[in-house]
Amino acid sequence: MNIVLFEPEIPQNTGNIARTCSVTATRLHIIKPIGFSVDDRSLKRAGLDYWHLLDITYYNNIQEFFEKNKGENFYFCSTKAPSCYSDVTYKENDYLIFGKETAGLPEDLLKANLDHCIRIPMKNDTRSLNLANSVCIILYEALRQMNFLNLQQESEYLGDSNEK
Repeated sequence: MNIVLFEPEIPQNTGNIARTCSVTATRLHIIKPIGFSVDDRSLKRAGLDYWHLLDITYYNNIQEFFEKNKGENFYFCSTKAPSCYSDVTYKENDYLIFGKETAGLPEDLLKANLDHCIRIPMKNDTRSLNLANSVCIILYEALRQMNFLNLQQESEYLGDSNEK
């Protein structure tokens, strides 16, 4: 899978998303401009010690991103989208594109791709979920549909905590 962040603004969100991508073997794509330095302490702290596991690509703008990823399957994640994220059948190399925290994705981009715009259901009188939470919700639905491809699904059972 691929997570795309369009002009992210908050380092803690990007760091948390980077950590999620690291533990799920998901590629992270970041489209500039970025609202913080990639050396930002908050960014590094949120990603903890998973940065060496991260497959990340930076793009100077959205045009460069689309040029370098021609022919791929894109889903545009937005509170303005008509379709629910769980109604989609995801494939291994799909791209999930998320907008910046304060404004989301550009409206012209959404309008040009309405059949690939997805949303997370929420109460009508609320604005949106946190970006990092939204990425997790949609990414894990996609991974679930693919039976958590390439991810460890079993753990060592710890047993009853009263056992000696």
